[in-house]
Amino acid sequence: MSYDVAFRHQQALDPSALCTVTTTLHAIGAAITDCRNAGKDAEIDPAVILLIRHLSQVCEARPPSTLLRRECLDAIAEIRRHPVLKTLAYRGVAYDEPAKRLFHSEGRIAMRRLAEALDLAEGSFDVRSNKGGVAVSGEITLHGEDIWVQLSLGLMGPDREILYRRVHGRSDHIGERNHYASIRDLMAPDRFARKIRRDLNLAPATPSDGRLFA
Repeated sequence: MSYDVAFRHQQALDPSALCTVTTTLHAIGAAITDCRNAGKDAEIDPAVILLIRHLSQVCEARPPSTLLRRECLDAIAEIRRHPVLKTLAYRGVAYDEPAKRLFHSEGRIAMRRLAEALDLAEGSFDVRSNKGGVAVSGEITLHGEDIWVQLSLGLMGPDREILYRRVHGRSDHIGERNHYASIRDLMAPDRFARKIRRDLNLAPATPSDGRLFA
């Protein structure tokens, strides 16, 4: 059964207590939920519209849009200078499910970039992810025909987050001697790819047409 309450209308008529972005957004979200419960259309609900207009008033005291856009661009540049994957590696992700989920998502992206830097043909490798239990980071693995690379945290200590070795086919999960690298190496995939090929005594890659013009 649908039901309606007067509270959102009262807040919309006297929003003086809503003086921050956070509290106003919370009120807007609650008002939209009230509309849903009452079977009302939030797009035309007067209380919802008034609360949204109040949010614009709350934001009037904030810096102008040109400055905010500049700050957003600066924030993007700062994030790119300090990749989130490296930050997560240093702070750890155990017992933190959102951080762990992001770690595995970014880790798979980083492994695919490494595969491209290694010039591995699509279909000649796979990138898999095993989250493990809550107390560990789990691992992200790149497994090609002759290369096996794995990213995990904590097992080997700082600056040894990457384990790589030469293998003989994609059914080989043991391979040859282990080598270790830092998470920082993974952030520079082209240079790391050269190091891997040198350490594992692999033939230099022949760039594909796509990489020739990248």
